[in-house]
Amino acid sequence: MVNSEQPNGKNENATRRSASQWAVAWRRFKKHKSGLFGLGMIVILVFIAVFHSFIAPYPPGSLDPLYEGEAGQPPSWKHPFGTTIGGSDVYSELIHGSVWTLYVAIIATVIAMLITMVVGISSGYLGGYIDDILMRITEVFLVFPSLLLILVFSRIYQLMNPEPFWKFLGISIPVNLTTIVLIVALFAWAGNARVIRGEVMALKEKEFIQAAKSLGASSRWIMLRHILPNVLPQTIVIATLTMASAVLIEAVVSFLGFGDINTNTWGRMMEESFQYMSTTWWAEVFPGLAVFLTVLAFNLVGDGISDALNPRLRE
Repeated sequence: MVNSEQPNGKNENATRRSASQWAVAWRRFKKHKSGLFGLGMIVILVFIAVFHSFIAPYPPGSLDPLYEGEAGQPPSWKHPFGTTIGGSDVYSELIHGSVWTLYVAIIATVIAMLITMVVGISSGYLGGYIDDILMRITEVFLVFPSLLLILVFSRIYQLMNPEPFWKFLGISIPVNLTTIVLIVALFAWAGNARVIRGEVMALKEKEFIQAAKSLGASSRWIMLRHILPNVLPQTIVIATLTMASAVLIEAVVSFLGFGDINTNTWGRMMEESFQYMSTTWWAEVFPGLAVFLTVLAFNLVGDGISDALNPRLRE
């Protein structure tokens, strides 16, 4: 018999099985047409955001069309999405706004999922009074009207008129938009944590967890090396849906007039052009369409990943 135990203590067969699981999932995801379509849309969005300065014909906030006498013009070859009443090129502003869309989606999701994993795994595995305390805290966040809190804090920051940007490593970080992102993340984890908790409660009764316990493995070791890898597929699915939710919430907040006035997000564009919709409908429709397609893309990817990782749908 050949010992499959490697010098560093890792089991070679287990590693091979783990790798093949993700390989099978990727192969199945490639057969999911709507999931691939959504992934393609996200890749395009990332490409646009990274190279926005080279793609957009006008810089952010440029009023050159106004000075050229082309304010409020319908879509044309020069201005593919038309211009606003204020004299900005809608196409250029959409391109630049993609940066803030990804900023909202990524930062809110990373923070929310970190809290989700810590609370969900700790509560589900440790149980007892820790589970009781964490679930009571979770219920508070579930019942609190998060949108109302976002609107209140956004208005407070606008009235206080703090520094519009933080400087970090030479990068300008918008204060009010970051506040919105943090509040969105703070209230996005509760429902997800309950889902992860349910998965963990089922996992901890499995034989391999009981075997690890009998061998003297600590709770921290079991949660990091056994529980976390097994709930990672569900976490990835939840993360894609959280991204879609974050983008949508920020668009709603900005459309209601509570967004960051120093960043031209897609929701902010819709808010500024709403009162002129009867005359310059393109300035409202194209940003709204961008939000719709972005949210749709994240949801399609989440649906594709869910099917690819579903153990009941094996090939």
